[in-house]
Amino acid sequence: MGKVIIPEGLKHVAVIMDGNGRWAKKRLMPRTFGHSEGGEAFVKLVDTCNESGLEYLTVYALSTENWNRSADEVGGLIKIMHAYIEKYSPMLKKKNIRLKLFGDLSRFDDKSREVLLKSEEFLGSNTGMTLGICVSYGGRDEIVYAVNKLLAQGKKEITKEDLSSCLYTSGVPDPDLVIRTGGEKRVSNFLLWQSAYAEYYFTDVLWPDFDDKAFSDALESFASRKRRYGKEN
Repeated sequence: MGKVIIPEGLKHVAVIMDGNGRWAKKRLMPRTFGHSEGGEAFVKLVDTCNESGLEYLTVYALSTENWNRSADEVGGLIKIMHAYIEKYSPMLKKKNIRLKLFGDLSRFDDKSREVLLKSEEFLGSNTGMTLGICVSYGGRDEIVYAVNKLLAQGKKEITKEDLSSCLYTSGVPDPDLVIRTGGEKRVSNFLLWQSAYAEYYFTDVLWPDFDDKAFSDALESFASRKRRYGKEN
């Protein structure tokens, strides 16, 4: 992917990478093949965002609901994550990209969790674009996690600032733009608290086909909108 133009005021893009399975089905291939091709699209988007000067990119890689899929598909997804994180961590290090993992990592087996955490630590000192990967993530679970954390601290009253500080994404600004590929028009439990004032962009493009042109279309749509935050023009 080549360089695209990041609109003024856009610091954080979040992406629901949907459509891998349907992309594979159209080609009479197993769903895991679609997830593998989706991994390639993910790597290309990371390159594009980094080269274009975006500060934060967060992607939805594995939801809490995804654990309910077949063992073969979930195992395939985790295997692909292993492969991509291990293969591309040196490249991310070289490009000064920081990695942040958001989600309940306790649900992974010990080996998978170790791979994820080692990569996050390896890239933690980088100072360039922050790449957030939501794994075993659910927005409602995240809010419950934050509330319980505050209760354990002895909080009697909880402010919005308190809650934000205890979310998985603490320290990362809220997304300005949320993109969902694959034609569905729902948020699917993704960054529920953080996306309260985000702009949404839905596209029929299936994730493995999400390229420079599709990304530029989303950015152009964002640039054409006025973000009023409930205020008058």
